[in-house]
Amino acid sequence: MKTIAITILLFLSLCLNSQNINVEITKNTGSPYLLGKINKAGLEGDNYKEWFNKNFNNYAPKSTVIKAIESALKNYEITIFMGTWCGDSKREVPRFYKILEACNYPMNQLTVVALSRQSDSYKQSPQHEEAGLNIHRVPTFIFYKDGEEVNRIVEHPVNSLEDDIQNIVTVNDYKSNYQIVAEVEAILKSKGLKGFKKGKKKLLKKYAGNLESMYELNTYAHILFTTEREEEAVEVLKLNTKLFPDESRAFASLANKLHVMGKSKKALKYYKMALELDPENEQIKKNITALKSI
Repeated sequence: MKTIAITILLFLSLCLNSQNINVEITKNTGSPYLLGKINKAGLEGDNYKEWFNKNFNNYAPKSTVIKAIESALKNYEITIFMGTWCGDSKREVPRFYKILEACNYPMNQLTVVALSRQSDSYKQSPQHEEAGLNIHRVPTFIFYKDGEEVNRIVEHPVNSLEDDIQNIVTVNDYKSNYQIVAEVEAILKSKGLKGFKKGKKKLLKKYAGNLESMYELNTYAHILFTTEREEEAVEVLKLNTKLFPDESRAFASLANKLHVMGKSKKALKYYKMALELDPENEQIKKNITALKSI
């Protein structure tokens, strides 16, 4: 009887695990997407194979780099956070799989997590594998060695995927995209909100004029806000208005968050500043009118 019971438990465990892989969301969404842990089979499913196979087959990794990284790469575990709804993920993840297969990488050392596109759980997974990992852009490829994060590739490679990987598994002086986000997150974790406020002048001096757009911090702040880090999100958005003083959207984003938090007077202040930069913006005008009526 014991043997039968154990067999049943193992069977149920396998069934549960299989049910948790390649879960597809089809309700209340414009198009289906995968959510939670997935694998290559899921990405080759009917709703994803067109873009996955195209980008996998069309990519030709540099053979010299593959030879150089093949042995060392096997010493790393890799976790990928992606969105099957995300254009960057659709391009980079199939290419990454192509590189791994060319290197004969042991796939049992690879974890792939598909994140949500819904606004209330944006870039989150049901089991929250992303929690505490500062996942603000997808795809994000995290390299681990001996259980510790070594480095990561964020959204798209700096050079090429295989070149970036080679740097990470050799000299590892690699700097991923969105370094300001990495620095801000490190400050918030080590010094808290007070430490971040004290260090904002240094960050402003370091990054003013050196960022591609206000969306670098804007997207990060949205992730903070939706993961119950509202006060941190607000302070990050305040920094963003200093970095992009001519961007109406930077002020409007801050006002939006303050409005949701019930801080109407402060929200109104920043909506007015946004309107000064974009006088024809009808949505901002409506928001101001609504707040004045409260």
